[in-house]
Amino acid sequence: MSITVHLFPCLTDNYGFLIRDEATGMTAAVDTPDGERILAELATLGWGRLDLIMNTHWHPDHTQGNAAIQAATGSEIVGPEEVRRAAPLDRVVTDSESVALGETVFEVTHTPGHTLGHVVFRSAADDVAFVGDTLFPLGCGRLFEGTPEQMWDSLQKIAAWPDATVLYGAHEYTAANARFALSLDDRPEMAAHAADIFARRERDEPTEPTVLSIEKRFNPFLRAADAADFAARRAAKDGFKG
Repeated sequence: MSITVHLFPCLTDNYGFLIRDEATGMTAAVDTPDGERILAELATLGWGRLDLIMNTHWHPDHTQGNAAIQAATGSEIVGPEEVRRAAPLDRVVTDSESVALGETVFEVTHTPGHTLGHVVFRSAADDVAFVGDTLFPLGCGRLFEGTPEQMWDSLQKIAAWPDATVLYGAHEYTAANARFALSLDDRPEMAAHAADIFARRERDEPTEPTVLSIEKRFNPFLRAADAADFAARRAAKDGFKG
């Protein structure tokens, strides 16, 4: 890989991500749930700089550190136009554009559903993507602004990527997602996958990132038959008490 990714917990259940382009030493943060924590992690790593902030969407738990981090590092902030609802933004990026971090190029894909402007960032050369609140292990984001049809289309965009793509979602929701998945899927391999997730969480280990091939096999939202089936599953998850 030409990048190093450092994952660390923030707030209650968010993850922070710091990325380093190994060829140039340039670094980026994906979303800013906790500015103070991100700056502390950057200092601990000894990377010495932060050049870029990439926001996936506007929600405060993804943008509230923008101003403080930019003030401390001078980093450029890129993301969808909707980020301006909550935080500073220097450059608007939209579908099919790209963002460079040194020699690493992240392709921008518009994935509405969780919010209308949500985007994800993928380095095809590294088989790595930062998918924000669009996709989680065994789950997907709630539909706060978009429609089921929009989210279904967004998930199909991700599903079209290479199976080896490593997916970094922004929250630790996997144990709850696994309980819902088990309510729909009685395959022995699903039970084994969920048991591994529960064991990892008992050890306080992160379940992010995941791999697209695993999500295609087990994620109930990617396994939906069509948009209507997806909508029914999303509604069932919203009311699930298991």
